[in-house]
Parts: sequence; structure tokens; C-alpha cells
Amino acid sequence: MTALGRPKALIGMVHVGALPGTPYGDAGIDEIVDVAAREAGILAESGFDAIVIENMHDRPYVHGRQAPEIVASMTRAGLAVREAAGELALGVQVLSGGNREAVAIAQAVGASFVRCENFVFAHVADEGLLAEAEAGGLLRYRRSIGAEDVQIFVDIKKKHASHALTADIPIDEAARAAEFFGADGVIVTGVSTGRPTDPGDVAKVREATGLPVLVGSGVTPDQMRTLYEHADALIVGSWIKKAGVWSNPVDPARCREIVGEARRVRQ
Repeated sequence: MTALGRPKALIGMVHVGALPGTPYGDAGIDEIVDVAAREAGILAESGFDAIVIENMHDRPYVHGRQAPEIVASMTRAGLAVREAAGELALGVQVLSGGNREAVAIAQAVGASFVRCENFVFAHVADEGLLAEAEAGGLLRYRRSIGAEDVQIFVDIKKKHASHALTADIPIDEAARAAEFFGADGVIVTGVSTGRPTDPGDVAKVREATGLPVLVGSGVTPDQMRTLYEHADALIVGSWIKKAGVWSNPVDPARCREIVGEARRVRQ
């Protein structure tokens, strides 16, 4: 679990502001970067073990290859967050399907992992049909640029998606497939952002694979003890925001509260 800083890690999300050219992008790049760095500083001071930057405000997402301004902006934000976060582990996700871009950004800014959706199997997601699994091309790209030290943590039965195409594949088998295809860790989520993750799903995945198991949605202080029984890391995005709404600014008091609960549970 070195990519996450420690066993039983607590990971905080920095949702980078809507980037230039996206539907809700009304701030300049300097402001976007300053806000991202400030929120990363709050997470670091609160005691999180790792941080992930993600362009969630860029909704509605365009799936696949990402525009140059998105890559440039996320790289600049990543450098600022890297500086603000000190020695904390750093991850990158570029929505939607910008997985090669995420690996390249991670290598450039000194991040240690990326989050990848659609690593194995096809999905029907809210941004459309994700028809091709990412694993084959992504792992070849990572090798081609010498970024093997950037770990790839992958969503299985990803949120914001229908799984009718793979209804006959249970979540534990999906985890085994991700391991077989070379994932460095697997992420279990609820059905959408902020929705709770089923502890039973986490237990099934833990039993199915020797990879690190992360929980990727709906984490609250009340759930932490149960989730940590089978998870190696918890990713928190919505609960640490003001009023628990993902699109709001980070709330320092909520950050301190959930870190404090994580420390009590881990003891």
C-alpha cells in the first residue's frame, strides 16, 4: 500500500473546478489552481493519508481522449496540489476515460496512482456506451512512457452506470478479472457519487482478490469501522464538503471529524 501512504489509508478528494472550455467553466485557470491547492492544504493539515485530484466539475463528460486544455489544466493543478500536499500520496483521475492522460499527468507531477473506470468489461454509463475495456491499451501506454511506478486502481461495476451487459458477472468475478488483467488495486462503490457502498460487496471483493481494495463512494464516519474490516483504503469526496454536497467547498471541520474517526477506528 505504499502508493497510498499507509495501510488502512484515508484518501480525500480535490474536485478541481470546472476547467476552461467546459459547460460550467467560468473561472480563470489561476483561480482554479489556487482553490485546488488551498483545499489540498486543508486535507493535508487535517491528517489525510492521500489526495486524489479529479475534474468532476467538467460535467457533462466527454468520454475518451481529452482535449489539450484539460490535460494542461489538470497538470498545472496537480503540480500545485503536489506542493500543497507535502509528502502525501497523490492520485489523478481524468473524466471521462482520460486514463492515458491521467497516467501522463501523474508521471509529470509526481503522483503515485491513478483511478481508472472501465478497466475491464464494457459499460453503459451516463456519458454513453463505454464499449472497450481500457486495460490492454493503458498498460501498454504506461510501459511505453516508463511510468510503471504509477499504480492503476480500477473501479469494478463502476458507479453512474448500468451493468445489464455484465449482469451474469458477479462483483467478485469482476475483481478477479481486473486482477488477471493487471490492475494494481480495485475500487468498490455505490451506484453513484455520495451513495453508500455495500459492505457485503467489499467483503466479496476482499475474499476474491489479493489486490488492495478501496471503497470509492458514500463514506461517512458512521460507516468507517464496518468498511475498514475488509477495505485497505477509503476515498472520501462528498462528506468532507460543506453540507456533505460534493460540489461545495471543502469543510475543514468535517475533514478533522472524519480523520479523527478514522484514527479511532484504526487503533
